[in-house]
Amino acid sequence: MVLTGSLKSLLPHVLRRIIRCNRLSISNTSGMAEGYKQANVVILHKSLADDFEKFCHANDGPLPLLYRSKPGDWKCPSLSGDSDIRTDCLQYRMYEYGACTGSLKSLMEYSEQLKDMVTFYLGCSFSFEKAVQNAGIPIRNVEQKCNVSMYKTAVPCYRVSAFCCNLVVTMRPIPESKLEAAVQATSELKEAHGAPIHMGDPGLLGIQDHSKPDYGDPVHLHPGDIPVFWACGVTGVEAIISCRAPLAFTHSPGCMFITDLKNDNVAVRSSRETPEVHCISQDPLHYSLVSAEAAQKIKTLETLIGIDPGDRGIIHLHRQDELLKACLSISHARSVLITTGFPTHFTYEPPEENDGPPGALAIAAMLQALEKEVAIVTDQRAMNLNKKIIEEAVQLGILKRPVPLLSFQRESADSALMFLCENGNPGRPRFDHLIAIERAGMAADGNYYNARKVNIKHLVDPIDELFLAARTIPGVTTTGVGDGGNELGMGKVKDAVKKHIKNGDVIACDVEADFTIIAGVSNWGGYAIACALYILSTCEIHDRYLRKAVGFPQLSKKVVWLSALPSVTKEEKLLKTLVRHKVRSGKTASLEMEVDGLPFYNTHSLMIENLL
Repeated sequence: MVLTGSLKSLLPHVLRRIIRCNRLSISNTSGMAEGYKQANVVILHKSLADDFEKFCHANDGPLPLLYRSKPGDWKCPSLSGDSDIRTDCLQYRMYEYGACTGSLKSLMEYSEQLKDMVTFYLGCSFSFEKAVQNAGIPIRNVEQKCNVSMYKTAVPCYRVSAFCCNLVVTMRPIPESKLEAAVQATSELKEAHGAPIHMGDPGLLGIQDHSKPDYGDPVHLHPGDIPVFWACGVTGVEAIISCRAPLAFTHSPGCMFITDLKNDNVAVRSSRETPEVHCISQDPLHYSLVSAEAAQKIKTLETLIGIDPGDRGIIHLHRQDELLKACLSISHARSVLITTGFPTHFTYEPPEENDGPPGALAIAAMLQALEKEVAIVTDQRAMNLNKKIIEEAVQLGILKRPVPLLSFQRESADSALMFLCENGNPGRPRFDHLIAIERAGMAADGNYYNARKVNIKHLVDPIDELFLAARTIPGVTTTGVGDGGNELGMGKVKDAVKKHIKNGDVIACDVEADFTIIAGVSNWGGYAIACALYILSTCEIHDRYLRKAVGFPQLSKKVVWLSALPSVTKEEKLLKTLVRHKVRSGKTASLEMEVDGLPFYNTHSLMIENLL
């Protein structure tokens, strides 16, 4: 027998020869032939080959195709010079009508059947282990001398004909401080599955117990490790099971075919190709990916909207990168609830100001374009007004369709939970993200104040309770947008409000949001969210991460997203609508912005031209 400790330094053709002679007593090829590409193997009847190739191209994250053989061809000259697929994997599995009917050391006895079968060689994550180690990151399964953990997920692959299955992933524990390094080390290695498709809580992929992998071995996390998941070629095994072919063969998970190809050296990357990692939730733990280029555009937006036209001291409330993190979280959301409405003109009817609704509708329009569910919750007394504004926004082409309009009243201790979750069950939330934009926020004494310290509690429904309840529901995150510190969600910066904002000791909102976006005018914050969501949607790195590297890029929908962006023309039309309904201005400003060489204007509190 060959000593396993020396396997990582052996050349691939030597390893294949040893495997062919059945002289290894190990269970997987992780760590072998460091720096060389390894391959998953799928062998099926030639009548299924074209559809399976299409399936691979439609799901190239888990199934990067390295080589497709001709029927009965046991060699793969572009991958190795002297191989024989019947003997050169440590172990194989045989499938008949979708059921695994045996584990085999060799396929030689099936040579006659193999004459009518095609072999697919698919990229493997073992190929990137050396690159990860070179970045100073431990490979825990190699340290623990075991196979990598592999899991079936609840993520469906793109279906092609009879091939219909869910994504399979590998999990590698990565120290939190090394997450970005791990992503950057693997993102350009497309033939080894590329960047991770998820970082954080396994439950977000539908994995119920990470200590019980579906394939491979349990790999133990060290303190400070984060579970990181890559798309896995064992997805091909699940595809074989799903198509119920009369006969098919695969490698046994972890027992790869070792090629003669070295991993490509990663070239110097542009900011568009460089990924950044950002934490967007602690419960459940969830990180997201975005390109450095897209992140910088959003950071520039955050700076632009932070201009203080009223010189009220809002610079002291600013929290860096909150716009980016909030929009990453919203981008992952399925269903979003928006609230707005600040009755600052308490002696008039209606008492609302015109800062808030335009920004809320700009967010809603982009969410609709991104095919997310969106609803608006507002005060019961303002339902008719908001219904008319929404109807006219549809007529004006600002919204694609009416946004469901809701109201909330506290009738019992669990009213907020019942509103946010199906039957009050925190495990079944109706919304993933709540956004408050220029919404009156509750102060520490339980009252609601305008900037002049006037108590307007009699005009405000207790929508704050939804944000308080959201903090107890795993998977529901919140964002507050404001320009003075007395808006819902500003509790995160209340100390700064009390210290730097006029009347802050009285008016400061006490209710926190997970993310706090500070803008010179709250509408600007809404427009910035809409623009940032567009930037994220057109970011290839973020798009791939969102769709878990299965299916096709969504960039074909760019025209629809562009049409949903806020513009001066749209805001002028909406302003006229608000004036017609006697909604008064709360603040005015003049601002000119430029991003990417394109203008971003505001000639009134409602008029910001989009930057893209």
